[in-house]
Amino acid sequence: MSETITIKSDAGDFAAYVSYPKTENAPSVVVLHEVFGVNDDVRQTCDALAAQGFIAVAPDLFWRQQPGVDLSVTSEADWKAGLALYMAYSRDEGVADVVATIAAAGKLKGATGKVAVMGYCLGGLMTFLTAARSKVDAAVAFHGGDTESYLGEAGSITAPFLMHLAEEDEYITKDAQAAIKHALEGKPNVTIYSYPGCNHAFSRHGGAHYDAAAAKTANDRTWAFLKDKLA
Repeated sequence: MSETITIKSDAGDFAAYVSYPKTENAPSVVVLHEVFGVNDDVRQTCDALAAQGFIAVAPDLFWRQQPGVDLSVTSEADWKAGLALYMAYSRDEGVADVVATIAAAGKLKGATGKVAVMGYCLGGLMTFLTAARSKVDAAVAFHGGDTESYLGEAGSITAPFLMHLAEEDEYITKDAQAAIKHALEGKPNVTIYSYPGCNHAFSRHGGAHYDAAAAKTANDRTWAFLKDKLA
């Protein structure tokens, strides 16, 4: 079952897509989208998490600029629109929105109160920042763009943290990936996986660089991690 709910925050109200599992007493996972908003790819990701026994909650990160963004990954016009939203997006305000979503996700019907954050590209960066600046029970970042600009905050991440990096990512250079690994590897709460031969967004449903084998590996690792850390 899925529905759209309203998240209330000090700055205003915004929408979130929620997919529920068949089981009761489930942990929650806040899913943070790419530049395309809460689109079909995000909904599929939430539904897959629900099938694994999680309550998946995907907030509209762009609500302060343009509520209800739902863009196609195959449309050039939608790419341009998404990038414009990305460039104007306030990451500091975004963390506050994610924190409000975490609070709401832990109180949904059937929720255990345990909440993880998981994100892709922009959402991956926001996962990193949220884990560094607030309390989460676990965090998973898929190819978080511009994470290398915030590595000074890496020491503040104390929650179990899983990161997926594509070795051939055209938006996260090899130097940036090396810097990210240098800042995070060795921390007992952090696990980083690299995917050889994969490009940015290798797990995006229907994406140009979708890699089915790598996506399955990353998703299996993610689901196992979340089940372990949110138990």
